[in-house]
Amino acid sequence: MSDRPAARPRVPNFSSGPCAKHPGWNLQALSDAALGRSHRSTLGKAKLKQAIDLTRTVLQVPADFRIGIVPASDTGAVEMAMWTMLGERTVEVAAWEAFGLEWVTDALSELKIEPRVHKAPYGTLPDLSAIDTKHNDVVFTWNGTAAGVKVPNGDWIAADREGITICDATSAAFAQPLAWDKIDVLTFSWQKVMGGEAAHGMLVLSPRAVARLESHTPAWPVPKVFRLTKGGKLIEGIFRGDTINTPSMLAVEDYIDTLRWAESVGGLDALHARADANAAAVHAWVARTPWIGHLAVDPATYSNTGVCLVIADPDVLAKGDATVAAMASGIVETLEREGVALDIGAYRDAPAGLRLWCGATVETGDLEALFPWLDWAFAQEKAKLARAA
Repeated sequence: MSDRPAARPRVPNFSSGPCAKHPGWNLQALSDAALGRSHRSTLGKAKLKQAIDLTRTVLQVPADFRIGIVPASDTGAVEMAMWTMLGERTVEVAAWEAFGLEWVTDALSELKIEPRVHKAPYGTLPDLSAIDTKHNDVVFTWNGTAAGVKVPNGDWIAADREGITICDATSAAFAQPLAWDKIDVLTFSWQKVMGGEAAHGMLVLSPRAVARLESHTPAWPVPKVFRLTKGGKLIEGIFRGDTINTPSMLAVEDYIDTLRWAESVGGLDALHARADANAAAVHAWVARTPWIGHLAVDPATYSNTGVCLVIADPDVLAKGDATVAAMASGIVETLEREGVALDIGAYRDAPAGLRLWCGATVETGDLEALFPWLDWAFAQEKAKLARAA
């Protein structure tokens, strides 16, 4: 049995959302928050506009795209786009993990628009070439948080498309290159790559998306919190900081702090590099460790944020799914009890295993310090299994 490691991660937070705060974060950074003030006051609106403007700068959003802060996190932003923009033409939905399947449910059960659904098991992508991106609207996830699988690029989307693309990018934005020329609606939340607080979503619209909003009237009722137009025109105030409902000004200040931190470390390229370095460390550990493997099948689709792992030890696999699940749970519980890794279990609907967040706010050194603990915890669980036999 391996020895209990001596070194420990400085920060044990490897959750896939809310994610680790950025290095150096402290509550003092929020002392300038517009607390106790209306979000519609001059100060409140200025803070919201600052968050939007910094998002454009750091994420390198094209100048003619609108950026809005919306309620209900990334889910609210995706559903806002679906409820207001779909129904004009056939819809294609790509789903290979839990969140993509939610958009299928929305389209089928709520909007009842009978989409063309492209499913794939956890760990793989559907055949993207089978999606008619030329003529139809497309809803897809850039990076599957629950599966550790991402689309490798935007090449599969037609450059001369007639429909719109709605991209859930909540675990990709700020960590992976995004094909802005292939995206009409992009959504994400503050609590992922930037390590901000939860409950707020970001809705980014291309000029083509705005044109769809202003020309299309949905056949179904649109809730107030989803409405983006009035009198057939875009409500421009939403994209200047006049939010649909009341945001948390404390969370807004925290998001502003994350964006300032991003600028201080070198901007978007530096954020990409940090996530890439973290993921590379995990991939190298997996490559030299026989008992663990990637849930993602194709290395070209490996996520560099939510890296999903599965037990690969043949002795454990031979004992069946229940033993595999118990082994994964045992590792998670042991490391949480030791205080060296928190919230690293697989997503509840995903295959049993582990999930390590590698986004830009995580330090590579903390991951390197974690790997011996993972090996140690596995050895502990394997020994229990042997004794039980």
